[in-house]
Amino acid sequence: MSNLDVQRLAKRNPSLKPWDVETIIQKFSSMDLDSNGGLDQRNLSKAVDDIEPGHTYDEVRSALKDIEVSRQGIVELDEFVELIAAIKKGKASGSVREKTGIENIGGAKTFNRRTIITSKQNQSTAHTINEDEKEEFTNHINLSLDGDKDIGYRLPIDPTSMQVFDECRDGLILSKLINYSAPDTIDERVLNRSRKLSPFQVTENNNVVVNSAKAIGCSVVNIGSQDLAEGREHLILGLIWQIIKIGLFANIDIKLHPELYRLLEEEETLEDFLKLPADVILLRWFNYHLKAAGWHRRVSNFSGDIKDSENYTVLLSQLAPNQCSRQPLNERDVLARAEMMLQGADAIGCRRYVSPKTIVNGNTKLNLAFVALLFNTHPCLEALEEDAEHAELDEFLFRDQYDRESRAFALWLNSLNVDPFVNYLFEDVKDGRVLLQAFEKIYPNSVMWRRVNKQDNLSRFKQIENTNYVVDLGKQFKFSLVGIQGADITDGTPLLVLAIVWQLMRANIIQTLHSLAVGNREVTDMDMVNWANRTAESHKPRFSTGSIRSFHDQQLKSGRFLLDVLDGMKGGIVDPNLVTSGVKEDDMKLNAKYAISIARKLGATIFLLPEDIVEVKPKMILTFIGSLMALGHASKPQ
Repeated sequence: MSNLDVQRLAKRNPSLKPWDVETIIQKFSSMDLDSNGGLDQRNLSKAVDDIEPGHTYDEVRSALKDIEVSRQGIVELDEFVELIAAIKKGKASGSVREKTGIENIGGAKTFNRRTIITSKQNQSTAHTINEDEKEEFTNHINLSLDGDKDIGYRLPIDPTSMQVFDECRDGLILSKLINYSAPDTIDERVLNRSRKLSPFQVTENNNVVVNSAKAIGCSVVNIGSQDLAEGREHLILGLIWQIIKIGLFANIDIKLHPELYRLLEEEETLEDFLKLPADVILLRWFNYHLKAAGWHRRVSNFSGDIKDSENYTVLLSQLAPNQCSRQPLNERDVLARAEMMLQGADAIGCRRYVSPKTIVNGNTKLNLAFVALLFNTHPCLEALEEDAEHAELDEFLFRDQYDRESRAFALWLNSLNVDPFVNYLFEDVKDGRVLLQAFEKIYPNSVMWRRVNKQDNLSRFKQIENTNYVVDLGKQFKFSLVGIQGADITDGTPLLVLAIVWQLMRANIIQTLHSLAVGNREVTDMDMVNWANRTAESHKPRFSTGSIRSFHDQQLKSGRFLLDVLDGMKGGIVDPNLVTSGVKEDDMKLNAKYAISIARKLGATIFLLPEDIVEVKPKMILTFIGSLMALGHASKPQ
């Protein structure tokens, strides 16, 4: 670099002398830069420390927020010099501010209730994130992903700093976390995994994150790939929590734990029990053990009812009496009691997510995670024995034959941001409210809400009024509903519920395609088949042979035709070395899994599973092709 450049940089940064600038340039040039001479922000703290030691990760990160960077996640020489000048000048903006202290809330001491207020340069909006949650979620990432072949070198992440948000920018850690919570959701072969990624590669990874998170049930309504690339703290922390929670809740399922049947209360039906969200089932499980222990108290939340650690102490002593005693009950100091209780949790391998302070503070998310961990590792429910117990449960488990389809439809409904959240499709659509919201999303202003019973816990009569209205709307939009009445939805008749929800999902795809297409003709299934054939034909050389005639075509089972479609949409997106022959079932499944993850990488929202492709489920394959077709039309110049 010439003396003129040195003088220019010194002039722009008057707190630096020309010889300071020369030293900074020399140091910067010796660092691990990308092909365009930029420094990855993840390595920024160490780089600054080599020149201006004694500053924390968060101080450097905070100072950077006041500097306009030309490339997302990359700091170039001019920007680095400006950053060093700002740090020397002590100009860190306070865009990360921490509030700590001891408060008196309702007469009870609350220790170190810590929050961080984050904002960006020139933005008036600030967001608050919880420091304790950030630390514990970071610890979860460190423990869960330790030793990973792709990102293990980036761990452990410092839980006391804001580093986790920068580490999540490129989508790799979030993708790995999704696969930890919901194994095999992402085919990791599609991820861009090199140590230096271009902005486009980062966007592709984050597309995989957002669309895969949606596919496992996360609400990502306000989260896009750019938000992740920008390291937007409150959105990333919220997404991390959702992903962790899905993993923790995965086993709170009566199909996996039939003994959950023991938690039914007197005169409660299995159907009523299945309507309960996982957190309520955890409370039910907690109280079941408190009652079995002869304890006089019960819990109704994950905050105030467990702040004093008494209920926790009794629960642990009931789950593992040989390792955990009730000795903590004799301790009067709440912090000391919490620590004693956690020592018992440590003895059974469960000291995670909470600390004495977060227990005393009543942090709902962290306590919920802790209780879920206890359930997953020590459920301690007796196996079912009585025939009567098995009979009712077997009737429910019979519906498992519809499980994959109902799962996809439930996830799709949740992606529309319906309320309440759909956990079990057949149970959660019984009152019609969710389906009416879906109609309104697909056909705006179609629902006359004054006709709808909106309250919770509707009587059967009121539920059927709503579901009859659902059927009326379906007929209005020419759905095939022969023999279907509102009572069939309210009764949770599987085939009939699936029929109407499928037609809603198909209508959503058709409406999306119609809004993107030229002309007023409704898009048909054959239009989608023809589009897929044309797109596949444009990829040379082909992975498959010939065209498909319909979504029943057995050629689809190998996955190779779908890979042709994807490569036709974006040449080179499919690595031929990763495509199998598709002759054996395992090879078919590998291709199907690869195709699904590539579709998400392109930005498509996909809810089917590899098995749906291998078994050639026409409805699910239609949703796959329809989503790709919509994506293809949306990306065309208007």
